[in-house]
Amino acid sequence: MNLNDLAANVLQQRSTPDLIADALREAILCGIFQEGQSLRQDEIATQFGVSRIPVREALKQLEAEGLVTLHLNRGAIVSVLTAQEVQEICEIRSALEVKAMQLAIPKFRETDIEKAAVILEATDQTTDAGVLAKLNWEFHATLYATAERPRLLAMIKTLHINCDRYVRVQMVHMDYQECSQKEHYQLLDACRQRDTKAAVRLLKRHIDTAGEQLIIYLQQKAQKH
Repeated sequence: MNLNDLAANVLQQRSTPDLIADALREAILCGIFQEGQSLRQDEIATQFGVSRIPVREALKQLEAEGLVTLHLNRGAIVSVLTAQEVQEICEIRSALEVKAMQLAIPKFRETDIEKAAVILEATDQTTDAGVLAKLNWEFHATLYATAERPRLLAMIKTLHINCDRYVRVQMVHMDYQECSQKEHYQLLDACRQRDTKAAVRLLKRHIDTAGEQLIIYLQQKAQKH
């Protein structure tokens, strides 16, 4: 898959900034666009068959999500996360997701538990990094949904998107997926039992462990350069 394929998918629908942002986001997350790479608005507009205006709006959306950095003279560049930035993101994630979990558990219905279990079963059946990352978010989002805090969930989603491209590398190349999935099942079990204390402890450890591994990966990557 390349950007032309993503553009073709979008152009089957009405071309809007939101749809273009979706395609560009996926292009960044799956590595079509590498970190530090320039994104030329005129080239992207040509590929999507639109003017530069919706492309500009799409890039602003991605800037708000932390995936793109907009420079006055250099245009748009795919953002590069440092180890220090990942550490901060994981610290914020831990605080927000723990709060979401605390609010959600008292309102859990059996259908919520079943939905989360189905997502974990689907996760067991794939090794595709992109699919794994999406299922990972769906699992967490399902657990937090009953908190009924849409702004909180939107903030958490943005933090997940910030790290998504690195999480995909982590799942495939760092032997993390098996450990992550084991922790997911433990977390789901605590939720099934409505054990808020255990769920919060497991969730915090889950986020902290993933963050520590990502930080080490980025530090080693930086040393090679």
